[in-house]
Amino acid sequence: MPELPEVETTRRGIAPLIIGKTIAELVLRTEKLRWPLDRNLCLLLPGLAIRCVERRAKYLLLRTDKGTLILHLGMSGSLRIVPAETTENKHDHVDLIFSDGSCLRFTDPRKFGALLWTEDDPLLHPLLAKLGPEPLAEQLTGDYLYQSSRKRKIAVKPFVMDQRLVVGVGNIYASEALFGAGIDPRVPAGKIGRQRYQRLAKEIKQVLRQAIAAGGTTISDFKQADGKPGYFKQELRVYGRECEPCRVCGQPIRVIRLGQRSTFYCTKCQR
Repeated sequence: MPELPEVETTRRGIAPLIIGKTIAELVLRTEKLRWPLDRNLCLLLPGLAIRCVERRAKYLLLRTDKGTLILHLGMSGSLRIVPAETTENKHDHVDLIFSDGSCLRFTDPRKFGALLWTEDDPLLHPLLAKLGPEPLAEQLTGDYLYQSSRKRKIAVKPFVMDQRLVVGVGNIYASEALFGAGIDPRVPAGKIGRQRYQRLAKEIKQVLRQAIAAGGTTISDFKQADGKPGYFKQELRVYGRECEPCRVCGQPIRVIRLGQRSTFYCTKCQR
């Protein structure tokens, strides 16, 4: 699943190519993705210009003067800028065609993505209203994690992946940040001290910044807006490296199921 760095990479890729452009046509080639697609948008959107492209958690917000398109890439979705006449492939479900002949194409093989519309403040939309702070924002501190974790028996990895606590720390980057902080992902969140949470908050920010700088992580079929893959996969220290030697101590990386997700960690470096 594209995580926050991949979504931010996509935002940065498409923003300069669509901001200020006027929508000429919306083409919908399927009835629904995760939720039904609103056919009325085919009449509403033409003539509107994209004013800005923002990100909240893993959602992209394409703002116009009359409302906002809320877009989620789902598990396998991607956005590409192509000429409008480019022949569509099987999983190219949505085209946002602009008056200059360019096209923002949404490809989603598994149809777990979303394309929604709101004329209200998108940050108050039911999907976004209860989300926690952004991980790169000032609100995410060790003190915040420490206070939020008190009396929590849940393991620390699913704890930091809770989108109500902090957004965008998905499976890959939770594993990487916990390794950097030297914290065993199985430890109950409420048993971790303030100082260790301060280190974890720092690692979360660092690993996400590194991934964004590297253009996101290509694990399956995610591609950047220009079609090039992300390169952070080459820098992963534990995720996807089962039985390979730890880059720090040489101990084989172990994988377990935690919160129904594959969890990679080093039994020696993480306590």
